[in-house]
Amino acid sequence: MLEVTQQQATQAESQLEELQRQSSQIQSSAHTLASAISGKFSCLLQALEMRRALALEDIKAAKTQALAQAQDTEQQLRSHLEALSRYDRRVRDVLEHLDDRTFLQESQLLAPPGPLRPLTPLRWDGEQRLASLKESLSRLCGLLLDEGGPCRAPVEAANLGPVEAPGPLAPVPSPVCPLRRKLWQNYRNLTFDPDSANRHLYLSRQDQQADQSKVLSAVEDRMDELGAGIALSRRTVALIKSAALAEREKVSRLFTEAAAILQGFQTEVLGFIEEGEATMLGRSQGDLRRQEEQRSRLSRARHNLSQVPEADSVSFLQELLALRLALEEGCGPGPGPPRELSFTKSSQAVRAVRDVLAAACASQWEQLRGLGGDEDELQKLGTEADAESQDPDSTNNVESEAPRDYFLKFAYIVDLDSDTADKYLQLFGTKGVKRVLCPINYPESPTRFTHCEQVLGEGALDRGTYYWEVEIIDGWVSVGVMAEDFSPQEPYDRGRLGRNAHSCCLQWNGRSFSVWFHGLEAPLPQPFSPTVGICLEYADRALAFYAVRDGKMNLLRRLKASRARRSSTLASSIDPFQSRLDGHFAGLFTRRLKPAFFLESVDAHLQIGPLKKSCISVLKRR
Repeated sequence: MLEVTQQQATQAESQLEELQRQSSQIQSSAHTLASAISGKFSCLLQALEMRRALALEDIKAAKTQALAQAQDTEQQLRSHLEALSRYDRRVRDVLEHLDDRTFLQESQLLAPPGPLRPLTPLRWDGEQRLASLKESLSRLCGLLLDEGGPCRAPVEAANLGPVEAPGPLAPVPSPVCPLRRKLWQNYRNLTFDPDSANRHLYLSRQDQQADQSKVLSAVEDRMDELGAGIALSRRTVALIKSAALAEREKVSRLFTEAAAILQGFQTEVLGFIEEGEATMLGRSQGDLRRQEEQRSRLSRARHNLSQVPEADSVSFLQELLALRLALEEGCGPGPGPPRELSFTKSSQAVRAVRDVLAAACASQWEQLRGLGGDEDELQKLGTEADAESQDPDSTNNVESEAPRDYFLKFAYIVDLDSDTADKYLQLFGTKGVKRVLCPINYPESPTRFTHCEQVLGEGALDRGTYYWEVEIIDGWVSVGVMAEDFSPQEPYDRGRLGRNAHSCCLQWNGRSFSVWFHGLEAPLPQPFSPTVGICLEYADRALAFYAVRDGKMNLLRRLKASRARRSSTLASSIDPFQSRLDGHFAGLFTRRLKPAFFLESVDAHLQIGPLKKSCISVLKRR
């Protein structure tokens, strides 16, 4: 019994191992078969995609050819219509002639246009192309259902009935009978007549016609639409990515440039503060040393006088005289503290820049988010920023008639530079100049004017506000400013004051005043004034001319580029001189400027106006 039992157990274990081995082989074979089937279907899908692309290209080429043929036919018809129209007009003209001879002559010359050539029919057969594609797809579906479907027993096929294709494929009969499937392809377009049907048959009117072809056509159309949509979406995604990358690069570059500008501005402001501090400290420390030395001299003289015996009258008189001399040497009050520290305005300028930057960032961010208003908001912001960043010493808000004392705090001493004077100009010291007939033998100088009777002032102006006065004694005179780097060898037509973009002036031509810039003239209605005040404002980038009478200033014209507005085009057409200022005047202030004088007529004579030295700021003298 035990031996029989052991034999049965051994046999069962061997059968179990064999079953496990067969199971593993089945699993491995199924995995290999699944991989092969997946590869085959991948190849099939690629082939279908290539067939779809070829079909679309074929349709596109056929469409291009058909449209070109249609355009040729349309051109032919239009040409024939134009010929008929010309013939009709000629016939009407001949019929309107009253002279019979002329009518006969003209009627013989009439030649009707030839008959219209037969039109070539357009080569476009969409149904045929679609039918061929449908046929190939139907064959492919039939092959897949016939050969690729799983094998089933005839009994199971009979019990389950017809098999339908998955997805969007049209329903076909069971694949076990190829003959029935072929008959079904010819049978699917047939319709049933409900009038002749037996009363025991129920025919649905919605299913009277097999709609397999419609479904396939709809599926193919939808696949084409999806393919075009996918291509468009991919192109859109790529475009968005490239645009975003380019925009990031632009924004990064602009932020780098803005940071560099702010860094440069910070360096300039800090340097300006250090320069002003050194200048003020040097002057104040020098005054302190002089006052301490004078005090020590007075103390020693007083001590020496107190040590002289009363009987020694000679020594007493000598020490008394020394004390008096020391007292007279320092007579008068000291220079006192400066009225203002120029570098203390630096914080105001930086604060204005900060406020403008913060407001501009907020406004632009709102516009990016779609919350900003119209462009007037930004324009208003720029106007407010200009008002806040204006130099406190600006004369922009000064009325047309203001006291002269207000401008004297900006007074600047102008000395004529003899190295720039033309040979037909005679200088009287550093304040007067007159045009003469005989040339003056000046030494050679690269800065001397050679074609224009002009002279410049010494020293170049680069920032701040400056004011000086000129007295017109005789003749035609122009006064203004000119860039330091302007070539004095320019010809007469371009080298004159106000006839180029590097200078600007006020001209008295013997009858009236006018202003010149970049070759354009703007007449002024004000009467003659022998004393003219010139005010140069770097902060506002403006140049103003005043008539000085009885201690009051009457504004002749203030030249400044206006801010661009919506109506700038209309304003430019009305005032070309202001348009020229808007386009080029601001560039004049990117250079160092010098006072300039042009004596146009013979015997023209002018004098630099005297200004009180107590009114002249040391900071304005360079």
